Amino acid sequence: MKRENCKYLVVGLIVLMSTTVWAAEQAPLWPGVDYIIGPGDMLDISVWKDEALTKLVTVLPDGRISFPLIGQVTAGGKTVAQLTKELEVKLTRYVPDLDLSVIVHQVNSMMVYVVGKVNKPGRFVLNANVDVMQTLAMAGGLNPFAKSDKIKIFRKTDAETKIFDFDYDDVSKGEMLEQNIMLMRGDVIVVP
Repeated sequence: MKRENCKYLVVGLIVLMSTTVWAAEQAPLWPGVDYIIGPGDMLDISVWKDEALTKLVTVLPDGRISFPLIGQVTAGGKTVAQLTKELEVKLTRYVPDLDLSVIVHQVNSMMVYVVGKVNKPGRFVLNANVDVMQTLAMAGGLNPFAKSDKIKIFRKTDAETKIFDFDYDDVSKGEMLEQNIMLMRGDVIVVP
């Protein structure tokens, strides 16, 4: 009996390890792409050895933050490195030998929306790179009345709105996997 349990344990570990390796190979890695700050994000901005210039600030809906000595600064749409550089330039005239740190304390701007015939429609915060299937799972899956082959993803860019088709049945069978796109800030999944 013990030997049989050991055999099942070994088989289970092999399956787990192979699944983990497969998942790691499938995980989207976006090297070289820096996070873009957005409205609602909380930033921890600190000047070393200066309590008055150490603040936890929230990016306002218009993309701006307020910081002592320099007032309003646009943070939305910039990377952490770009914002740090801009703050350093503005603060250098007030603080000699400036040692500035900007950290994204909390990501709140990475939202996607799922509407229509899912079990839990709503908005979802993306704390990781997720695809359409993962987001539909967060929304509790499709309800029985959903038209699973007519799902659309709407992505608004500066100039236009792109629409991507998604067939749940095909993707769940391992077919047409290119439809299972990685989602971006503001994407809307519509399940008719």
